[in-house]
Amino acid sequence: MAGMGRWDGARWSAGVLAQTGLVRPYLPDQLLGMGLALRRYGLSTAALYAVGAAQSSRRLALVDHGGTLSFGQLDDRTSNVAAGLAERGVTEGDRVGVLCRNHRGFVQATVGLAKAGADAVLLNTGMAGPQLAQVFAREGASAIIADEEFVPAVGDLGPRLLTADIERLAAGPRRTPPSPRRSGGQIILTSGTTGAPKGAQRGAPQGPGALLSLLSVVPLRRGDVTLVAAPLFHAWGFVHFALAAALGSTMVLRPRLDPEATLALIEEHQVTVMAAVPVMLQRIMDLPPAVRSGYDTSSLRVAVVSGSALPGGLATRFMDAFGDVLYNLYGSTEVAWVSVAGPADLRADQATAGRPPRGTVVRLLSPADVEVAPGERGRIFVGNGLHFAGYTGGGSKPVVDGLMATGDTGRFNDAGLLFVEGRDDDMIVSGGENVFPLEVENLLLEHPGVAEVCVVGVSDPQWGQRLRACVVPRASVTGDELKEFVRGRLAGYKVPRDVLFLDELPRNATGKILRRQLSG
Repeated sequence: MAGMGRWDGARWSAGVLAQTGLVRPYLPDQLLGMGLALRRYGLSTAALYAVGAAQSSRRLALVDHGGTLSFGQLDDRTSNVAAGLAERGVTEGDRVGVLCRNHRGFVQATVGLAKAGADAVLLNTGMAGPQLAQVFAREGASAIIADEEFVPAVGDLGPRLLTADIERLAAGPRRTPPSPRRSGGQIILTSGTTGAPKGAQRGAPQGPGALLSLLSVVPLRRGDVTLVAAPLFHAWGFVHFALAAALGSTMVLRPRLDPEATLALIEEHQVTVMAAVPVMLQRIMDLPPAVRSGYDTSSLRVAVVSGSALPGGLATRFMDAFGDVLYNLYGSTEVAWVSVAGPADLRADQATAGRPPRGTVVRLLSPADVEVAPGERGRIFVGNGLHFAGYTGGGSKPVVDGLMATGDTGRFNDAGLLFVEGRDDDMIVSGGENVFPLEVENLLLEHPGVAEVCVVGVSDPQWGQRLRACVVPRASVTGDELKEFVRGRLAGYKVPRDVLFLDELPRNATGKILRRQLSG
């Protein structure tokens, strides 16, 4: 790992493994089973439940609306799926779409495909038929595994439909799957909030260093009960699916979650870790206090979020209600994680994205690719051994000196905390002045009459672009009041010229705001 001698790195790695509970005595047959699984599948999705089953086949791995499954059962069932898919013509190197909500079907499909040597194209459950057709054509998917509810949307799109087969294939005595020369990977789609989603190819990580880096700052432990409230098809949800399996933890899934149901699941299953997106926390905090306090959430030790910026004030309001359990991870589909803000960081300044974990290099570069000084804004570049392999349709993110761009701009303060100031391509030029919407959004969220807000640029014949603030009000407020609120705190060119009031902001299935729908 960068910046460490071999001895220091080994000692640090051993310390992280010990604190997570992964270092412990194993019987000879357990060690043999784990070694065989890793030899066959490497550090891939295919190995997740095979390794877990070798350690403790009866340990509870998954809870969903269909009941419970152990590590041993999931290892058997995913091997059966791999064997059955091979019999149905899915071969090594094929790409197969997976259009499933959060339940065992998603898990069995993705791990089964990996064991068969095929790549899973993880499809957004919020996509409509034309967008699905676009993704199928670009990715060259030969088949699709979909929940029954999505059959009408995919039935006429071309790829063979394997919808009803997965649960039947998974059941029964264990079958021996084929032995491909490669373990399958995953193609995760970008969010597509400003355009068509792109496919990002991901395979196995290059060694355990990046995983240990994350575990050194987010206190996940072996045997946790993890509620994955983020969609599994999204990079953030998928990471926690893989982490729960790797740590021998129990994963709790539900196809659809709402705020109160989330609290009920925490109480029912004594959830210790919740992986969510910020909008879920926001919806929980919008519940009446009497509703929130009606559930026992004292088991919750870690609430870790990612996927979009934390709206102003949300971090401290959540921690005031649930304790100092909040960890905010900044990253992207292309580079994985960049930095983590823990409870102390968020208490100090809730706008921060935190600090890069050990082994992660982050530099802020000027347009001339020169590193900027603390306090100055620059384009964010990161190196952590987890870069994606490029977009499946061609192209990649810019790379400078081995570091990959996230597509965002930000700054470091004198204490080494990172602040993300917006998308590099979200910058609005109005009357020759550069404006990053996030600064205006965060200020407007401080107004007591604003519940949610999104600031976008729209075409203007005089100014080139003008600022439009799209606001979901919390209380009675006028557009002129909000303009004056901004004018009293920011430069005049950052004052929105339009204020549009909405009942809700358009969001995709991961909770990200669809800005392109607001700028038309």
